[in-house]
Amino acid sequence: MAAQIQEADEDDLVAAINIVPFVDVVLVLLVIFMLTSSTIVRASLRVDLPRAASAGGRVESTVNLTITRDGALLLNGQPVASPSSAGELIRREAQASRSLQAVIAADKGVAYGKVVELIDLVKSNGVAAFALDVERGPAPVETAAPAAPSQTGLRGSP
Repeated sequence: MAAQIQEADEDDLVAAINIVPFVDVVLVLLVIFMLTSSTIVRASLRVDLPRAASAGGRVESTVNLTITRDGALLLNGQPVASPSSAGELIRREAQASRSLQAVIAADKGVAYGKVVELIDLVKSNGVAAFALDVERGPAPVETAAPAAPSQTGLRGSP
């Protein structure tokens, strides 16, 4: 039995604590915290990431690089004037931490060449471990195997 009710005189002091209301209040506060924290995180920066079915979990990183659709470069959420100034900041952080990791997040509208330039910037400034940030999406639908090219299509028409 969770609680024992004893019949006693009306003059006796009740020594039992009812914790059910306390648990109810704590659970309501927990739900409110969970709902508001997810909204705060999403409101920080909006980047339309590409989707991949095999995307891994979040990487604990110390350097986050983001390229927005309009080409703005952000380092740890702060705008950076140029890639060279971002490189200097990355180099300083890489010297301070030997196990520095970088996460590169680029909007799917950004040219592939810009992402490669960022990877080169990160690696040339002392960061060996990096990851490309993507959102988990549905697995691609398998299609039939492509037909082998015809011999006449490769050599030209006889």
